[in-house]
Amino acid sequence: MNKMAPIEEASRAARVQEIRTPGGVSAWLIEDYAVPLVAMQFAFRGGAAQDPKSKPGVATLLSGLLDEGAGPYDSAGFHEALDDIAAHLQFSADRDYLGGHFQTLTKNLDPAFELLRLAVNEARLEQGSIERVASQLAASLRRELKDPDSVAARSFRAAAFPDHPYGRAARGEIDVLPQIGRDDLIDLRARTLARDNLLVGVVGAIDAATLSERLDRAFAALPATSRLEAITPVTMSGVGRRVVTEVDVPQTTIRFGRPSLDRHDPDFAAAIVVNHILGGGVFTARLFREVREKRGLAYSVYSHLQNNDAASMLLGGTSTKNERAAESLAVIEEQIRDLADNGPGDEELEKARKFLIGSYALRFDTSTKIAGNLLQLQLERRAPAYLDQRNRLIAAVTLEDAKRAAKRLFGDGKLLVAAAGRPVGM
Repeated sequence: MNKMAPIEEASRAARVQEIRTPGGVSAWLIEDYAVPLVAMQFAFRGGAAQDPKSKPGVATLLSGLLDEGAGPYDSAGFHEALDDIAAHLQFSADRDYLGGHFQTLTKNLDPAFELLRLAVNEARLEQGSIERVASQLAASLRRELKDPDSVAARSFRAAAFPDHPYGRAARGEIDVLPQIGRDDLIDLRARTLARDNLLVGVVGAIDAATLSERLDRAFAALPATSRLEAITPVTMSGVGRRVVTEVDVPQTTIRFGRPSLDRHDPDFAAAIVVNHILGGGVFTARLFREVREKRGLAYSVYSHLQNNDAASMLLGGTSTKNERAAESLAVIEEQIRDLADNGPGDEELEKARKFLIGSYALRFDTSTKIAGNLLQLQLERRAPAYLDQRNRLIAAVTLEDAKRAAKRLFGDGKLLVAAAGRPVGM
């Protein structure tokens, strides 16, 4: 069966307290008094997928404005107030959520949570700040037009998800950003920032009762329910296509991918192992060995599984000389077909399981990382028990499981490929 010996580890899940505040805010907490800090990661479901079809970039712009002045503070005053108490607050938007990272010394809980409350409830969204942040985003997008990695990523997304929110530019378009107005930002904030779609992970020197009270201070005044647009589940398109965008650079950047397994699929743990064997492992992966070590085609080559709320993909990429782009892609496709047809070997399976199990602890070596993991599990709609189950699931993957998952993951071996540069032979 090729199963590993049972995993004996101290329970991580047992330390998680699931909290429901009187104001209706849900959170996971791990108390840790090693240092007088509280680290919190939080997210509202929604994100860039909620952008109006004609105005991509609203969620990203909103996330950049929530800490640019709130309540009695203008932009400079708000950041000075954070600095005065050594607190950290930063917002960001992904395709499926708009979230934030918050950290404070325990002695400054009250003023820090007050600043958080102001940001999520009373952000000013002033016209001057809107224009400045939009201009910064546009300048970043202009730089990306000359970056082959960014160009390949954007063209891959557009080809993979035509006429779907996942295919749009999450950070907006240069010519569209100036058209996003304050009303667009207020509308998205009203639809997205609500208690029913708020998820919170907290680690630090704070007990459940104190955290519950502070969370209600910050979030209880938000609307009880969100008004999100339903995002249709989708399978990525374009498998078998090659999309080439000419960029005048000596190297070609290649992005490749195909549909993957949902994170709740019974074969998902086996798919994690198989992906590690293909391109997830740094030095032991097939792509690293065949593309870099044997042929010297590229410095870096990788693959990973990406699971959004409405789509799952195997993604990968590399950069190589223009004249060797076709050869590099041929080697990648050959390895994918071989894994689909024959699966991995015993030694590959053993190394992958050991690495994935052994490296898992590195996700929990700081309070911020732990809080991030607590939040991620909630976003994935998992229970705290998964913190203990994950390594056991990996250890239980047999060679038969890995071969079956490889067949499902790679299918006929065809890929959607997006390349940016001047590739020869593609």
